[in-house]
Amino acid sequence: MRVALDATSLLGPRTGVGTFTAELLAALAARHDEPPLELTAFGLTWRGREDLRPLVPAGIDVVRRPMAARPLRELWQRIDLPPVEWWTGPVDVVHGPNFVVPPARRAAEVVTVHDLTCVRFPEMCTRDVLAYPGLLRRAMARGAWIHTVSTSVADEVAATFAIDPARVRTVPNGAPAPLDPDRLGPMAARGRHLAGSTDYVVALGTLEPRKDLPTLVRAFDVVAAEQPDIGLVIAGPDGWGADAVATAIAAARHRNRIRRLGWVTDADRDALLAGARVFAYPSLYEGFGLPPLEALAHRTPVLATRAGALPEVLVDAAEWAQPGDPDDLAAGLFRLLDDDDRCRALVHAGLARLDAFSWERTADGLVTLYRDAWHG
Repeated sequence: MRVALDATSLLGPRTGVGTFTAELLAALAARHDEPPLELTAFGLTWRGREDLRPLVPAGIDVVRRPMAARPLRELWQRIDLPPVEWWTGPVDVVHGPNFVVPPARRAAEVVTVHDLTCVRFPEMCTRDVLAYPGLLRRAMARGAWIHTVSTSVADEVAATFAIDPARVRTVPNGAPAPLDPDRLGPMAARGRHLAGSTDYVVALGTLEPRKDLPTLVRAFDVVAAEQPDIGLVIAGPDGWGADAVATAIAAARHRNRIRRLGWVTDADRDALLAGARVFAYPSLYEGFGLPPLEALAHRTPVLATRAGALPEVLVDAAEWAQPGDPDDLAAGLFRLLDDDDRCRALVHAGLARLDAFSWERTADGLVTLYRDAWHG
């Protein structure tokens, strides 16, 4: 079975979709299917095509011909041309892991929908993201299969689009394995050095409105008034919500205890998670939620909002707050910072929860979907 997969999200700072794509490619490349999978990666990029090869696992072919993303997506909103085979050659399945799947001449099409922010919160989306619903409708009209990362998103897809439910398949993301406790001590020490504090709350992710970091800043300001040693670290690349975060920090009374680090390396990300007292995830909406699972793998307790699929994914492995409510978020921080037994219980539940997810199982589920789409 010949599968072509869009690997554009591997380029640039690694987002959640980039992590999904990288982990999926690695798990697919490590399989020993009979008959074997023949994998080809392509990038919807003109300038970045030469940078893709070193980011793709060995054994996977990489398309070198340029594919200009903006004009192609504008064309695909109106017509089902040009087909992906112009670049990949004959393939049996084409997978778009980032909301967009190119039209194909003969190949079955699979498209991953990570969430429906573009439908539920259009005011939080860029122009490119607002094009997703139209592109998804065209793909569905061509008979594309929809992969969702949670049942929450699958239900939203079924309610939003006129699609046969049999063509919507939920295959959850994987999660990192728990880290060896012996590794955590040195990591934690480095995290505290990066944070500039021995006692801190950490938030990780692109600074975009959906992550609602300004509300976390306001909640932290309440906590900081009564906890004189606690700091807040916000790490992640600037998105189009960066100005709102900067404004919230500037208005905070305890802004001198808030540190913005911008984009960080994977090693620094691990260190910050290992050293934190609490990982805070104040999102307004999530289709899955990988970062809280990463925090739990580092044995760091999680404070999350009851938003989208987070309760489905985390179950009893988080302290909960209401989305958009700084007072409730502050109360959750107080509970965790003041109750070591509660933190240990959440970490214990989190380690058990991690057993439900692996990238190998994600690859298994998607290969089954590829075969069903190919033969269906």
